Amino acid sequence: MATAGPSPARPPLARPGRFPRARNFPLLLNIDDYRCAARRTLPRFVFDYVDGAADDLHCLARNRRDLDAITLVPRVLRDTRSVDTTVEVFGTRWRYPFAIAPTGLNGLVRPGGDVALARAAAAMGVPFTQSTASNQRLETVRQAIPDSPHWLQLYVMQNRSIAEQLVRRARQCGVQALVLTVDVPVSGNRERDARNGFSLPLRPTVKLAWDLASHPRWSLRMARSGAPQFANLVEDPDAVLSAQAQAALLSRAMDRSLVWDSLPWLRSLWDGPLLIKGILHPQDAARALQHGVDGLIVSNHGGRQLDAAPSAISVLPAIVQTVRGKIPVFMDSGVRRGSDVARALALGARAVFVGRPVLYGLATSGQAGAEAVLQILARELTLAMTLLGAAWLQDLVPQADDASAGSDAHSQ
Repeated sequence: MATAGPSPARPPLARPGRFPRARNFPLLLNIDDYRCAARRTLPRFVFDYVDGAADDLHCLARNRRDLDAITLVPRVLRDTRSVDTTVEVFGTRWRYPFAIAPTGLNGLVRPGGDVALARAAAAMGVPFTQSTASNQRLETVRQAIPDSPHWLQLYVMQNRSIAEQLVRRARQCGVQALVLTVDVPVSGNRERDARNGFSLPLRPTVKLAWDLASHPRWSLRMARSGAPQFANLVEDPDAVLSAQAQAALLSRAMDRSLVWDSLPWLRSLWDGPLLIKGILHPQDAARALQHGVDGLIVSNHGGRQLDAAPSAISVLPAIVQTVRGKIPVFMDSGVRRGSDVARALALGARAVFVGRPVLYGLATSGQAGAEAVLQILARELTLAMTLLGAAWLQDLVPQADDASAGSDAHSQ
């Protein structure tokens, strides 16, 4: 609860503004509207790659069900003439408590997708997290947003020299934080991709030809730009990309010998903030603290890995309790509304990351679409905070007796 007494000046309440429209689409009011628009825009195999999840999609559904089960109880007669949505992370102030999560193959959604997402994040004053599986060079993205927060997500493949050169380049070009993804020793069982015969390079089939012919705008953009490549697997931009390395990254053939005792190797390469993404167990959170990790991202990879995994929001309170404020805890997986951001913050998250929603926007109308999706989240969060009587993010706190996400979380 905010302390009594004079309050410092607050930024003005965010105004709704105009709701976006995209060519050939009706009014786009929320993330689900953008999902429907992306489904119409993208070939089936691309949309299924973005939208799909593991096995029977139970974890994907669990993420939403458990978020929806959390209620936030308003407090009334509070001064909400202005609402402050800013948050400080590693010495940098974000305009909103959310950032773009690392997503691979953005260039398959739209050519230049990595830069488009980075610029959308920069326009909103939040970080962009570039994936190891990105399609534009790390340096190219950094040049596009030289004054904005830029993070790098790292996969450690069996050939660790790939990770080493990527971390070295990240340090040289001024990337602010490194995010080690640890929940992908192998790829999850994504049956929608298997049914579509999805692979790179694409294998010509009658089904694929029909899919491409049914989406001429996407196909024309791809024909002009060429098939996306994993552009950051080699240090030399003129070097030939190994087909084997690209296939290994697509299939998530990672270094399964990577263990907790491997972290000093990574620390020898990187002296900036180091986060671990994919934490779901409190004991792993405790071990991360012991190894000097600077932040945790509670995540089940958006339901794309283990279908039996718990939702991220359901384990968030236990992990927050374990770290006891020593390092920031973030969350992704399932966020679709600004009120979801408020729910996660009420349960102790410093901020959240969003992946699929911005890809829906990117598919629909490029950078403008991704930015519009972030604007929707910002507008909905500001509205939720106003209705909750929470003028500051710190006002979004759970009731003392709420032990888990299974209980109602109350704003005080």
